[in-house]
Amino acid sequence: MTTEAVIPAPVQKDYHYWLRSFTAGGVAGCCAKSTIAPLDRVKILLQAQNPHYKHLGVFATLKAVPKKEGFLGLYKGNGAMMIRIFPYGAIQFMAFDHYKKFLNTKLGISGHIHRLMAGSMAGMTAVICTYPLDVIRARLAFQVTGEEHRYTGIRNAFQTIYLKEGGISGFYWGLTPTIIGMAPYAGFSFFTFGTLKTLGLAHFPELLGKPTLDNPDVLVLKTHVNLLCGGVAGAIAQTISYPLDVARRRMQLGTSLPDFDKCRSLTQTLKYVYNQYGIKRGLYRGLSLNYIRCIPSQAVAFTTYEFMKQVFHLN
Repeated sequence: MTTEAVIPAPVQKDYHYWLRSFTAGGVAGCCAKSTIAPLDRVKILLQAQNPHYKHLGVFATLKAVPKKEGFLGLYKGNGAMMIRIFPYGAIQFMAFDHYKKFLNTKLGISGHIHRLMAGSMAGMTAVICTYPLDVIRARLAFQVTGEEHRYTGIRNAFQTIYLKEGGISGFYWGLTPTIIGMAPYAGFSFFTFGTLKTLGLAHFPELLGKPTLDNPDVLVLKTHVNLLCGGVAGAIAQTISYPLDVARRRMQLGTSLPDFDKCRSLTQTLKYVYNQYGIKRGLYRGLSLNYIRCIPSQAVAFTTYEFMKQVFHLN
């Protein structure tokens, strides 16, 4: 008689559920970032005061980059971004669902506050797991075509940073402001979207809702409403956390900047940027671009994830 290992049904169900959730989040993240890749490149150039573009504004930089570096210059560093963003989006959305259930069932925390807490925890989890790839992407995107390059590609960037910037710790420059900034950003993003979704379906189900693909008795937001709610969530979250994002980028770029020695810690970086450039041209430099990029990004991310949840029967 032969015996076969049997996976208990609940374990198998949980595994398949998390796998589908992971995939849905990854696809949502890639779709969102692909729509705004050129704006991300410009944001990095402006935030870190790149000497070739620091005298220009957002739209002038969007025009200047293709002239100096070719059209693909707008997508520099995007390969590293796609490698990073799939696991980042996957972990963030999957962790959000997990933390939300954990807070509700284990700690008895429910209502709007558990969305805020779960979103913050999910954002921080995703950042810690994928941060080295974000550093690589930032370093590659900061380089200007036609000038001497410090890094020739993703692999070379990994090797160079590891050998010349303190080993593993070199990949975590700026992690502190990133985590501190991600907590309110992800928290308010998930909180705002979830709250708007709940209120919309509760008060205007016929106007804003439609049946899900897999269950006609369950309502979800219509696509254009999803996009609007995601955009509003992104705008609010970015406004709150933007100065920390500026500090994060400068710390990530490390030795790529001539004044890197003044950006060793979060407090030191914020003080230096404020004293050197002020609020508008320093701590909030590139914010107009961030509004332009974060609204469609979050709109596409939440809308894609909601759609993928229906496709994978996650509702």
